[in-house]
Amino acid sequence: MLEVNVTGPLGLPRVEDDLLRLEPMLAGSVMTGDAFLDDVTTHLIAAGGKRLRPMLSLVAATRGERAATREDLLGGVAVELVHLASLYHDDVIDEATVRRNVESVNSRYGNLVAIVAGDYLLARSAAIAADLGTEIAGLLATTLGQLCQGQVVEVRSCFKTNRSQDDYFAAIAGKTAALMAASCRIGALTGGAPRGEVEAFTRFGRAFGMVFQLRDDILDVIACDGELGKPPGQDLAEGVYTLPVLLALHDPHIGPELRTLLGQPLGQPEREKAQAIVSESNAVAATVAIARRHVADAEQATAGIESPRVARGLSLLAASLLDGLPA
Repeated sequence: MLEVNVTGPLGLPRVEDDLLRLEPMLAGSVMTGDAFLDDVTTHLIAAGGKRLRPMLSLVAATRGERAATREDLLGGVAVELVHLASLYHDDVIDEATVRRNVESVNSRYGNLVAIVAGDYLLARSAAIAADLGTEIAGLLATTLGQLCQGQVVEVRSCFKTNRSQDDYFAAIAGKTAALMAASCRIGALTGGAPRGEVEAFTRFGRAFGMVFQLRDDILDVIACDGELGKPPGQDLAEGVYTLPVLLALHDPHIGPELRTLLGQPLGQPEREKAQAIVSESNAVAATVAIARRHVADAEQATAGIESPRVARGLSLLAASLLDGLPA
């Protein structure tokens, strides 16, 4: 129920084939010949993943009408490497022990190795982007800056129960939506799409990224152990107060009790109690309603995509992110 089906709603079987072709390129892009470093850099690649960002890039590049070119595939590899690097770094920040249902890189190899390996993945992404041309290289560099800005916005708000919704949306726009938008844009550029269509794919990616992060933040408070590939309630425990939590804090009936728990690191009993308070409140449904508005933005963006089949597939994909969530 909680796993995103990234290709099913699209109805574009060529994209599934292209993603299979991308896998060996992704692993090969980080191989150095040093056995230890290769183990570290391929750790999460080997663990799998949805490959959502390269999928968006490939859809924008091929429109599901042709096989991806080498440049299209490299664009997908570049955005996935940025995503993987962010996971390496995030897990150090969060002191995480599990990622994608395997031991996290920092837990297995230590923080220093995880940080340096994440930096190496970013370097490889930059090198690939440079080979794809100055526009894509510049776009990826700008996007990396946005990711860093989003992370700083989030970190400076840790354990602040008075965090504003504007602060939250600024963080997720940088941390998640910026890379989704760049994924779509890079694919449209490698695929030679007209400028108007490039902009439409970019707008779709940005709105899709907002929905994706809202969904992830909802699941953090309503999921059970084993459903996410990481412990539920992790954000709550670490003082990252997402939209469902912020809305619950402003509820006059449950807000005061929740506020007495938050503002400090949480042990397991306190985490579970805070999760229960938020998940049983109206805050989750209110967050889903806000996510639906971003789904509508994503659907509106697809009006600028020339292929009706691709536009419909992307609209269905955006809507599918809310499947299984409380109404």
